[in-house]
Amino acid sequence: MDLYGTDDFVVSEMLGKTFTRVVNTGEEIIFRHENGDDYIFHHFNSCCESVTVEDVVGDLNDLVGVPILEAEVVIDSGYDDDHESRTWTFYKFGTIKGHVNIRWFGSSNGYYSESVDQSIVRANEQADGG
Repeated sequence: MDLYGTDDFVVSEMLGKTFTRVVNTGEEIIFRHENGDDYIFHHFNSCCESVTVEDVVGDLNDLVGVPILEAEVVIDSGYDDDHESRTWTFYKFGTIKGHVNIRWFGSSNGYYSESVDQSIVRANEQADGG
């Protein structure tokens, strides 16, 4: 299965698109496009890091059934008192129905990625099994 996109590619691809479902599993946020493609926010775990959905402000249903008009990523990082690395990633989405802010939190010893991975799994690849 090919996964497309890293960085902000997926977010920019979402502008103007209409989704039929948005699911928060706590480890992933999955947007199902009306054509069957899945736009997935997740983290490929390496070893000694943790990246999870920390908070969702707003109603994910506001992102369903109408085009995404606003999509933005804001990232902030730093270290705690124990010199552990911390990264906060905020995804901000808006439609005519409302706005949703999704906050991810990543932590590690500083040697591992704390970023949120973004992927698009095309509907035809899901049907083909990869």
